[in-house]
Amino acid sequence: MDIVLFENVSKTYRMGEVDVAALDHVSLSISQGAFTALVGPSGSGKTTALNLIGCLDRPSQGEVTVAGRAIGPMGRRESAEFRGKTLGFVFQDFNLLPVLTVYENVEYPLLMIRDVPKGEHKPAVDRVLAAVGMADQAGKYPAQLSGGQKQRVAIGRALVGKPALVLADEPTANLDGATAHKVVELMKQMRDEFGTTFVFSTHDPRIMDQAEVTFHLEDGRLIDGPAVGKEAHHA
Repeated sequence: MDIVLFENVSKTYRMGEVDVAALDHVSLSISQGAFTALVGPSGSGKTTALNLIGCLDRPSQGEVTVAGRAIGPMGRRESAEFRGKTLGFVFQDFNLLPVLTVYENVEYPLLMIRDVPKGEHKPAVDRVLAAVGMADQAGKYPAQLSGGQKQRVAIGRALVGKPALVLADEPTANLDGATAHKVVELMKQMRDEFGTTFVFSTHDPRIMDQAEVTFHLEDGRLIDGPAVGKEAHHA
């Protein structure tokens, strides 16, 4: 089953007097459970693709389907509800709240987005903290953590609501090489344990080979990937 489907998708932004094509007639599919990387240099379109998958933007042309839902027709409230129930996010700068402990940061989506009974919070948070190896750091604050530990907490936060799909935009950009490899391996382990599909973007050749499926973007076009067809190469 495909959890993500792009059908001849283009995304154009207006910059002054010029239209800039961030994505240019891209067609691709991502299977449920796939550990997938969108790779390419800065400006290749990979973050735009993640934003479309995450219902943070809309295509200018074509159709994006996520978990069986077409995202184009969704209104703002519907998009927010869909993100809360279906998606998790991991960011390159971690985006942890500095005034909250590790435990509270992971619990935060359950409080703010998901309709989860209070009694289910602690078991859910404890489970993901144990899974990402941060159970013994639950009472610490982000300022007391290393970069790798912060990203582990961010992965736990993304997983706590049991999303079908986790999107990670350059999740290793602020980490050294050894820590970056550990973080990607952790995401792969979480996919195996929780059954969550992971899609991450990167331009780091050190971690590209850890993906099971890779789509290569350049100048908004899909130039390489599984079963790239004529539509994906269309100029």
